[in-house]
Amino acid sequence: MIERNNPVAKIRIALIQMASTTSPETNLEKAVGFIHEAARMGAQVVCLQELFRSQYFCQTENASLFDLAEPIPGPTTKELGAVARQHGIALVASLFERRDAGVYHNTAVVFDTDGSILGTYRKMHIPDDPLYHEKFYFTPGDQGFRPINTRFGKIGVLVCWDQWFPEAARLMALQGAKILFYPTAIGWHPAEKIRYGGVHQEAWKTIQRAHAIANGIYVAAVNRVGHEVLVGEGIEFWGNSFVADPMGVILKEASTKQEEILVVDCDLAYLEEVRRNWPFFRDRRIDSYEPISRRWID
Repeated sequence: MIERNNPVAKIRIALIQMASTTSPETNLEKAVGFIHEAARMGAQVVCLQELFRSQYFCQTENASLFDLAEPIPGPTTKELGAVARQHGIALVASLFERRDAGVYHNTAVVFDTDGSILGTYRKMHIPDDPLYHEKFYFTPGDQGFRPINTRFGKIGVLVCWDQWFPEAARLMALQGAKILFYPTAIGWHPAEKIRYGGVHQEAWKTIQRAHAIANGIYVAAVNRVGHEVLVGEGIEFWGNSFVADPMGVILKEASTKQEEILVVDCDLAYLEEVRRNWPFFRDRRIDSYEPISRRWID
């Protein structure tokens, strides 16, 4: 067994990009099958996409959809924990958490190699856009930005809209995270795809590659695929799950339309090399950053 305070020099990670159906049971069964396959491919840390158990229900405001939520720990964490224990892997799973009556979160759970829950991250930045009505469903996270120390190394987990905020990535890196995982559900509004699709997709990749560079860290984004229609024309999720190294180079990228398991080796020795030559943490002017904690500076 690998000691938690003696992480491995290389971490093999797997991102599971899948299409979700209207059946939570089917989606869980499919995800478990992919986890088994990723483990057979040698993955040590496996990450599922955002809210994998259902289609992306935030397209509409419907109070009956709160029934999709479940407690943590609960039935899904029990099943996923068993899979993590079976293969001796760390596992990141994004769930719709019912914390109590009227209090729901978009929560990522990190499982240890023995199947226990190492920690959770509740999504901090909650969007409210056309077909992304997350403020109706999710209470903002209250745990802050805290990495989780797996047996393979310290990782940071952030969720979807968190991708666009450099402060979140920085805080994870400053506390020792070596890989940032971003479970995601992002796609095109079909009516806007021709005009804005390429720009939006490239912006999504660029901002996360910038987090990798600015923090000398690996970034792993796992998105869903498929055209899901709960209202109007729905959302066409664009996949393109990817892993970027500490220089922002995309090491591997999934397709736009297919279900895939993306397996990538992350070399922590390379992270050390990059930070020695690009010493952003050394040169930060922490004595001058106080205004960033304000909403706006007039």
